[in-house]
Parts: sequence; C-alpha cells; structure tokens
Amino acid sequence: MDYKELDDQSLIRLIARSQESALSELYDRYSRLVYSLALNAVGDPATAEEITQDVFIRIWDHAGTYQAEKSKVLTWIASITRYRSIDIIRRRKIRPESQSVSWEIEPSAIEMNPINVEETVEISQKRRRVRQAISMLPEEQRQALAYAYFQGYTHREIAEVLGEPLGTVKTRIRLAMQKLRQLLEQEEHADE
Repeated sequence: MDYKELDDQSLIRLIARSQESALSELYDRYSRLVYSLALNAVGDPATAEEITQDVFIRIWDHAGTYQAEKSKVLTWIASITRYRSIDIIRRRKIRPESQSVSWEIEPSAIEMNPINVEETVEISQKRRRVRQAISMLPEEQRQALAYAYFQGYTHREIAEVLGEPLGTVKTRIRLAMQKLRQLLEQEEHADE
C-alpha cells in the first residue's frame, strides 16, 4: 500500500488500527508544522522537538477518538499541539525571554504536498484570511489574544504582563474573538 496517496482521514483510520507506516506518513506531512507551532508557543527548539514527538505519540494513542465530522485532521493535530504546548508552558513555567508574541507561522511550516495540492492551497487561503482578520483588530486585542493563544497565558498572567486590570483583558479577548468570528463569517459568505 502506498501511504503517500492516502488522504489524512484514511491515515488516521489506519493509525487507529496500529499501522505504523500510516503514522510515519502523517509525521512526514505535518511534523514541520507541529514543530513550528510548538516553537512559536514555547520559544525553545529542544522543547518544541519534545512537543512534536509527544504530539505524534498522542495521535498514535488516540487516533480512534478522532471525529471527522468535528474537524479536519490538520485542525485536530494543531489543537493537540496547542494544548500540549500550553501544558508544557504551565508545567515548566517556560516563558520565552522576550515578551513579544507573533501571529506569523514560519512560511516553510506548510510545505507543498504534490499529492494533496488542493488541501495545501486551502490551508494557505485560510491562513491568509485569519491573518487579514487579525490585522483588523485593535492592537491591544491582538496582543492579548496572542498571549492567550500562542503563549498559553491565563487571563490573570496576561493582565500582569500588560499591566492592565483583569476585567479589561477578559473583555479584550472576548471582543477579539467575537470580531474575528464575525469577520471570518463575512468573508466566508462573500466567497459563496
């Protein structure tokens, strides 16, 4: 069987049936993206490598729990990466040396996959839409959201870093999420 020709959902089904070659193919497709997301969150290459390995172990252990109707495989993997990064940050109290946060993902994180060009293009378009929507947010909302999403900071930690009241931070994040949802839904309807 040529695993390179299979779509992501088929690979997950095979991983759930303990097919190591399917996991190897999924790793080849997404390990750079997982590493980039983890590195962006923790700011440490060694920890990002550890998270990458852990994410794929979790995929191996929990492939049977994946539900295609809830999300695409890539979204599921990104969620596992994000939550694992947050766990590591909180457990180790890791904080990048600088207090800057970024919405940029390394351009090489999503490589062109000649087998699945449509999905690669779709991912690229979604990234562009999200970045465009985020750029329309006020700076203070973007900053609070980035600390929460990429750094795994709690609302209280964000308030401390920014020197703002806790209620202000919570409001900024809530308003940012509402505005992003609205902007992305408007763009989605405009594309139809």
